[in-house]
Amino acid sequence: MKFIPHKYQRYAVDFIKQHSISALLLDMGLGKTVISLTAINDLMFDSFEVHKILIIAPLRVARFSWGAEIRKWDQLKNLRYSIIVGMEKERRAALQQKADIYIINRENLPWLIENSKFDYDMVVVDELSSFKNYQAKRFKALMKVRPSVKRIVGLTGTPSSNGLMDLFAEFKLLDMGHRLGRFIGQYRTAYFQPDKMNGMVVYSYKPLPGAEEKIYEKISDITISMKATDHLQMPALISSCYEVELSAAERQKYEQLKKDLVLPIGDDEITAANAAALSGKLCQLANGAIYDDDNKAVRIHDRKLDALEDIIESMNGQKGCRN
Repeated sequence: MKFIPHKYQRYAVDFIKQHSISALLLDMGLGKTVISLTAINDLMFDSFEVHKILIIAPLRVARFSWGAEIRKWDQLKNLRYSIIVGMEKERRAALQQKADIYIINRENLPWLIENSKFDYDMVVVDELSSFKNYQAKRFKALMKVRPSVKRIVGLTGTPSSNGLMDLFAEFKLLDMGHRLGRFIGQYRTAYFQPDKMNGMVVYSYKPLPGAEEKIYEKISDITISMKATDHLQMPALISSCYEVELSAAERQKYEQLKKDLVLPIGDDEITAANAAALSGKLCQLANGAIYDDDNKAVRIHDRKLDALEDIIESMNGQKGCRN
């Protein structure tokens, strides 16, 4: 499929190309993934500014979404990618593959940094808001190698769902503390005042008058923020399709039941008496749980629940889903 970018998408692509540090705060549905991949493609094959890219994303998004976008668009067909997920043996095999883009889930990021040479000249952090905790292992691991990264892109829909305090770690990861300060105490003193207290113990902070505008001004040179309602003409309801793939073992169970009309699962046995019953059983299995002959639900997988969790997390408290 040929990608014909909207005007705002072209602007976002150019913004990434023109800034070695960039934060794209885009609503769901605006195409953060294809925007980033188009910029990567241009930087790699047109200007030759990058050669090896690391994409950090939630597990399901890392496993399925980024690769699907690369395969979908014609202009991205030259990009080679490798997905570093699964057991350690699988991850090591993925690292050995020749690729332009390596895609890893954020939970395995510390492992990658500790067990391989970190020679990526560009990093894309999908869901930058998942790095809002400056004490988290993933944040500390990435900060160790951040000085060696020439280009970095942070993608998210709502970077400060719990308040402006979230922005400290997210932007420190991007610019190493240049704009909002290197230390959380410095950031709090400059822009916040104690709110809820018990004696000398502070439980929460609230922004000082005018702090929000000052913070936004500080990060404005590396940040673009877009709302779907400003850029998309949308009907009252959009039905979106999110593909969820079965693992090899789950697919094998599906095919076995389809072929034999019988599927042993531990002490249980699933049987289908006829074609109509088989169709229903296969739908149940694909959805994650199947009824046995005693009408008890047998859990097979949580793929759809995991996908739903990723969608909810990416919305960060937004009331409407526009993707």
